[in-house]
Amino acid sequence: MAVNVYDQANALEDALRNSDEFQNMKDLYGKVNSNPESKQLFDEFREVQMDLQQKQMQGEEIQEEDVQKAQKSAEDIEKDENIKSLMEAEQKMSELIQDLNRVIMKPIEELYGLNNQN
Repeated sequence: MAVNVYDQANALEDALRNSDEFQNMKDLYGKVNSNPESKQLFDEFREVQMDLQQKQMQGEEIQEEDVQKAQKSAEDIEKDENIKSLMEAEQKMSELIQDLNRVIMKPIEELYGLNNQN
């Protein structure tokens, strides 16, 4: 009997949506958005990040001014407890996704013997 991988992926998506890690992140994101100061800092930080990514993707040179702006934005958000908590929750979610990716990639790693190269 063939397994429909997409059905399993959809079940995993549902499990992630209902996980404690995601629910915590969702709650913290709501706190950031409901606080005008936090929201403004967070939006500015994301805008600076997206601008830098776009410049990198287009092969543009990152200017010292851009670096300083990014550093200042990062320093500002570290002082905001709402954003700091959200970023910690994002890190936990990222770790969970990395763990899941290791599990998902296991059959391919085993097929190619990637784990047996010690």
